[in-house]
Parts: sequence; C-alpha cells; structure tokens
Amino acid sequence: MGQYTAPLRDIQFVLHELLHVEDELKQMPKHAEVDADIINQVLEEGAKFTSGILFPLNHSGDREGCHRDNTTHEVTTPKGFKEAYKQYVEAGWPSLSCDPEYGGQGLPFVLNNSFLEMMNSANQAWSMYPGLSHGAYECLHEHGTAEQKGLYLPKLVSGEWTGTMCLTEAHCGTDLGMLRSKAEPQADGTYKITGSKIFISAGEHDMSANIIHLVLARLPGAPEGSKGISLFLVPKFLPNADGTPGARNPITCGAIEEKMGIHGNSTCQMNLDGAIGTLIGEPNKGLNAMFVFMNAARIGVGMQSLGLTEVAYQNALAYAKDRIQMRSLSGPKAPDKPADPIIVHPDVRRMLLTAKAYAEGARAFASYVALQIDKEFAHPDEEVRKDAADEVALLTPIIKAFITDNGWIATSEAMQVFGGHGFIAESGMEQYVRDARINMIYEGTNTVQSLDLLGRKVLMDNGAKLRKFGAKVQAFVEENGSDEAMSEFITPLGDLGDKVTKLTMEIGMKAFQNPDEVGAAAVPYLRVVGHLVYAYFFAQMAKIALAKQDSGDTFYKAKLATARFYFARLLPETAMLIRQARSGSASLMALDADLF
Repeated sequence: MGQYTAPLRDIQFVLHELLHVEDELKQMPKHAEVDADIINQVLEEGAKFTSGILFPLNHSGDREGCHRDNTTHEVTTPKGFKEAYKQYVEAGWPSLSCDPEYGGQGLPFVLNNSFLEMMNSANQAWSMYPGLSHGAYECLHEHGTAEQKGLYLPKLVSGEWTGTMCLTEAHCGTDLGMLRSKAEPQADGTYKITGSKIFISAGEHDMSANIIHLVLARLPGAPEGSKGISLFLVPKFLPNADGTPGARNPITCGAIEEKMGIHGNSTCQMNLDGAIGTLIGEPNKGLNAMFVFMNAARIGVGMQSLGLTEVAYQNALAYAKDRIQMRSLSGPKAPDKPADPIIVHPDVRRMLLTAKAYAEGARAFASYVALQIDKEFAHPDEEVRKDAADEVALLTPIIKAFITDNGWIATSEAMQVFGGHGFIAESGMEQYVRDARINMIYEGTNTVQSLDLLGRKVLMDNGAKLRKFGAKVQAFVEENGSDEAMSEFITPLGDLGDKVTKLTMEIGMKAFQNPDEVGAAAVPYLRVVGHLVYAYFFAQMAKIALAKQDSGDTFYKAKLATARFYFARLLPETAMLIRQARSGSASLMALDADLF
C-alpha cells in the first residue's frame, strides 16, 4: 500500500550541513566519539528497518485493529506487530540513546530523534508502543529511586518491557487536578491504587513480557487540585526477586477505545482495583515528575506529525507524476499522451510544496531542539546547559502544536492531490489524515500548548526566553543583511522578528487588565512564533543552498525553491494571524452562553 523511502539525504543535510552536529557533539565528552560516519550508518540501518519491516504493516494494522478478550482482558495487536517488535528489540533500537549504566548505547538524542521520524512515517500506530516506553524511561531515570531504576530501567532500555502514562480520567480530561484515583499506603511501603483511566495509548498489548504503567493518583489527605497528585509505578506483572514477571497485578483493560485513527494502537480504558504500586518522587508532587514524561511525549507527537507529513508528501508526489488529467493551462506538456500529468497544474504544485515545506521546516526545527536537549544534559558548560534548557522549554509547545497543525494541513493537501481516490481507503491517504488528527489533541491539546507558550514560557518570565531565541534570529539577520542574494529571506525574517516583539508586548499589557486576553490570543500567537522559527531555519537552509546551487547536485536547487515557496506562500499567513491575536477577547466573550 503506497510507498515510503526514508529521506536520508535531507536528514543528513540538516544534521551535517545545517546543524553541524559532529562539531557540536565533540563539545560534549559523552558524545565526542560520535562522528558523521556513525550517524549515517545508524540512519541507513534505521531506514532499512522502517521501510522494510514497519511500513508494510501500516495499512493492514489500520484495517485489522486491536482486539480484546472479554474474559482475560488481554489485547492482541494486529498481525505482524509482535514479530516486528521482536526484530526491533533484537536490533537494539530501544537502547539507542539510553544511559549505558542501564544497558543503553549512549548515542545522542538528536540521532534517536531522526530515527523516530522514520518510524512514524512508516507506522505511527506501531511506533507508539516503544515511543511511550522511552518517556517512561526518561521519567524513571530522573525521578525513580535507586531500587526502581535498578529493577525497571534495564528492562525498558532493552525493550523487554514497555511503558505507558496513565493520566486522565473520563470526567477531567486535561484538568488533572480533578482526578479521583486513590492510592492507599501499605505496611510494606507499597500502595494499593484504585481508579479508572481513559485514553491510555498502548495500555494493554501482547508485544512485551510486561508493561510498566506510570499512574497519577491521590494519597489520603492530599491537597485538592494539582498540588495533591502523586505518581506511582504500577507494573502489569509484579516482578519476582529475580526480575522476571510474577503475579498478575489488578490493572486491566476494560475496553479498547473506538477511534477515528491510529487503529493499530491499543488505546485503552484501564481499571485499577487495588493494584500494587510504588511511589515515584515525592508525595503530592507527581505532576512535576510526570512532566518529564509529558514533555518527552510532546516532542514525540511532533515527530509523529512530521513522519506523517513526509510519507503523505512522498505518495502524493508519486501520484501527481503518474496521474494524467487535463492539459496544462500554458499548453500540453505531454503531447504524446491524452492528458498531462497533474503535477503540471499550479494548484497541485501548491499542495505538494505545502507538504514538502512543512516537512523540511519541521525536520530542521525538531532536529535543532533535539540537539539542544543533548546540550542540556551533556554539555560541560553550565551556562550552555542553562541556555539550552531555556530553549527546549520555550520551543517544546511549538514542536507539539505547530508541527501537528501543519501535519493536519499537509496530509489533507496530500490526500486532495489524489482527488476522489484519496478518499478511498485503498490509496492509503485517508489513513494519514485520520492518524494526523489525533496529534493535535493528545498530550495536551494545541490550545493548551498555546497557553503554555504565551502564558508560562513567554509572559511569566517577561519574555526572557523568547528574547534569547530572538537574539539568535537578529544576529543572523544582521550577519546576512547586506547580502543581496539573501534579501528575499532576510527582509521578511527581520520584519517578522520585530512584529513578534511588538505583539508580545501588546498582549502582555492587555493581559494585566484582562487575563482572557491571553486565552484569546494564544493560538494565533503560537502560529506566528512557529512561523518565525521556520523562517529562521529556512533562511539558514537557503543560505547553504545558494552557496551550492551550482555544484551540480540538484538537491540544493530543490531546497532553494522550497525555501522561496515557504516565504512567498506560507509565511504571509502571519499577517492574518497577527490581526487575529490583536483583535482581543471582546468578540469571543461578548455573547452570553445561553445565546449560542
């Protein structure tokens, strides 16, 4: 069904020519030996695994879905999923960027992130099983006790066991302060946890020997709201003394959610009936610990939509070159055929270039953030670590919301290229649209991400993080402002940087008078800042392409053309968005709820 080839040339361009990751990694002792050859070798092997093993299971997995046994509550994944996971584990992929102390390979996250893109292009539903495990690993690695780390991390790192995050409940959605699950302390230091969770991706399945659930619940007498939430480790099977799975813990799948997309992933309603768990981190501070998992997941969701954007683009491009329909407005381009390939039509090219630009912009942006994560945790200079941490905090909600919004746009445009055939399941395109839609919702809706960006990451520190990133943009503008060949990129980039500064100040002033102004402006504001980020990276990529456009490698001409399309056709959206953000809350809040 369709096709997928990992975009190795563009990934390597981003890592080696745009970000110079080899030079960056040499500044970090733990990654100093990772050179371009190692990076390329891992990427090439990842391309083989994802295109050869995972992609062929994508369409069949969507059609088959997961199945729950009503008696045992066990879930069976689609045909081939379990076998593919076995190959994934045997090849060592789960351990790629994990700590060597627990069996990991210790490779940089920026490399692992590129592999995640390939996995999600090939099969997003399958990739969610091991993807969530990595978030559980990160959370335990930072907040787990020595005993928890020693017992569970090697199993998660190897892929022998998988992990989930059990957060929300039917009545509370994103507002986790309302959750009701209870944890009763036991004499042996464990807790019995009772409650029900919904929307638990990979909550129950047959791919691994054990599943480690990270569960939010309340201790007796805990404060109300989010300040009274604790985090617990609740395994499907309680480990024996030798670390093997033992007695079945009473945490079971009550039902599989009937979903619009990602049918190959078992999104479960999970019931806990006195399930045994151990506390992670401090009592009543579980949400802080879980944010490690949630932030990892938010970046992962961005990679899901990047993956879908890329694979949808590839298939739409192949179809547009092959499908003949009507003649070009400027005269026949294939006179030997009864009609021209539809790629000759301007609007088909607009749709293709929209998906191409959003894929390439997301790839550059996400790889940059992944490199900052490596700096945050591995750079020897404390100031560099702090600056990197600030950038990751600022840019994470943009990765989640902007890339997923654009993934929805891109997959829809790619489906449209197919015309009526795109709406038919046989083409495979409608699955990408369905799968892409969830990415805007889970791990915090894109509105929540927008509020996080504007309210917490920008206004709460009076724009300090944003100014630091803006200083990088301004430095690039000043460095290249006198280069006439770069003016078509530098002028709009510098202009948008100024507008973001003014818009931020304006919203901040309004918010002092009326907090609803933040809620009214947040969504368009995030898209404006998202475009600033993309414009910054496209301008850098255009500079490289300009210098190499006559090298004989057509890659650079294509890169330059894509950058020009982005600045001409996509960036102008910011003019409308800025007007929306400035329009304020009055038109949104004036109508009484009873009059809707």
